[in-house]
Amino acid sequence: ERDGADGVLLVEKANDVDFRMRYFNADGGEVETCGNGARCISKFAYLNGIASEQMRFLTNAGIYESEIVGENVKVRMSDPTDIRLNVPLQLDDGMHAVGFANSGVPHVVFFVDDLEGTDVYDLGQQTRYHDNFKPDGTNANFIRIESSGLIDIRTYERGVEDETLACGTGSIASAIIAATLGKVESPVSVKTASGVVLTIHFEVENGAVKNVYLEGDARVIYVGELTADAWNY
Repeated sequence: ERDGADGVLLVEKANDVDFRMRYFNADGGEVETCGNGARCISKFAYLNGIASEQMRFLTNAGIYESEIVGENVKVRMSDPTDIRLNVPLQLDDGMHAVGFANSGVPHVVFFVDDLEGTDVYDLGQQTRYHDNFKPDGTNANFIRIESSGLIDIRTYERGVEDETLACGTGSIASAIIAATLGKVESPVSVKTASGVVLTIHFEVENGAVKNVYLEGDARVIYVGELTADAWNY
């Protein structure tokens, strides 16, 4: 059963941009960024008059640009770094050859045939705490290539410490690793565990990946209010 939220987003004032975004995981830890959070905070800022349809905002991973496109939000993310292919990773069930990329936060990518039968929690937890990725740990994505433009994905998220319904930065890392291996081409549709499809746009030039965009819808499902006492412990 899934309920609650994966994390909390804060909008703060900032110079030279429309606002600053801060993101806290469910475990209370602040991390560099959140791809889906970037889409949600863009929609929030637009609906609340904080920014126009086109906006720029600061994250701990750099400055993002986003645009409201109908029901969708399209965010230009930071270019990925530390892309590694066919990395040997020893887990309890044997040796795996995985990809790795930092798409704002670190992500490992597994290619699997039986996505539904994959033990995302167990393998994800082993990967998240693996010695190879200490001290900060990593997120873990399990993907199946359906075509040159479609990936199915399941993700174990660091900080949530469980499988989540969707992960924007994980979808980006997975699309980029798959593209670098010649398995897909931009734009890539990524079908998440929730059934929502995210679209990843990017360019590959001389082995470098740039101009990365994350696109998908963002929905208002609840409106509430936190009083000042919420921060006073």
